[in-house]
Amino acid sequence: RPNVTVDAAGLALKSGNAAILRGGSAAASSNTVIVDVLARALEQAGLPADSVQSIDAHGRTGAVALMHARGLVDLLVPRGGADLIQTVVREATVPVVETGVGNCHVYVDASADVDKALAIILNAKTQRVGVCNAAETLLVHSAAADVFLPVALAALDAAGVTIHGDARTAALAGGVAVLPATDVDWATEYLSLDLAVRVVDDIDEAIEHIRAWTSGHTEAIVTRDLAASERFVAELDSAAIMVNASTRFTDGGQLGLGAEIGISTQKMHARGPMGLAELTTTKWIVHGDGHTRP
Repeated sequence: RPNVTVDAAGLALKSGNAAILRGGSAAASSNTVIVDVLARALEQAGLPADSVQSIDAHGRTGAVALMHARGLVDLLVPRGGADLIQTVVREATVPVVETGVGNCHVYVDASADVDKALAIILNAKTQRVGVCNAAETLLVHSAAADVFLPVALAALDAAGVTIHGDARTAALAGGVAVLPATDVDWATEYLSLDLAVRVVDDIDEAIEHIRAWTSGHTEAIVTRDLAASERFVAELDSAAIMVNASTRFTDGGQLGLGAEIGISTQKMHARGPMGLAELTTTKWIVHGDGHTRP
């Protein structure tokens, strides 16, 4: 997207890096104009005009060459869908930070406040559907399902969300249509007004489900039980865990980091939103006066 072009260029320059950008074909014209404007601005500021470059004109050939430019390029940060990111991780010889694939879960615990849980799932699913921190699966404790699910499914349906649910979800749906959920649904980052919904017997089953299907991006629990929230936080290994908050808060700006280059779902060298600090590295400089090692 063109806004990613602007963010990436700004973050690279601010952190002392040069940037080579390769955008999607749908944004090629906008990206070309943006990079041309940046080149003129860099010259006016006394900086190298080539500090930010685009290789959009070279198509897939340019992208493949970039992935194999080890020794010339220090880091690749792919932004896009799961297929793109997996292709880059699999084929690149340049170091890669894996970002952005989001199969995010919201778990409504037995003790959850129904109004808060409803607000959170509506925000997480419908505020902006085509982003990696949108919720894709809703898990509901069986002790809360009878009260929460009829209300939640009706509200989601009114918002245009298609429900893909298990048998227990369908039994509580009232007049809301529920498509049978399969393993494909549990694994899918929809990026659309679709939501997979499952009723679980306890927090153990919720954690087990998330471990099986998560992309490691963001998970949320809605609960009034401190012990449950602490278990959820401790036993899940995603980059971000939300307690009584929407998954949509996994964002550099929302977490006080400013602009971000992406959301890292790996553990090295950065994890979670990657801002300026995550685009820098360390150089050790030692000043001596004839010092020798004993």
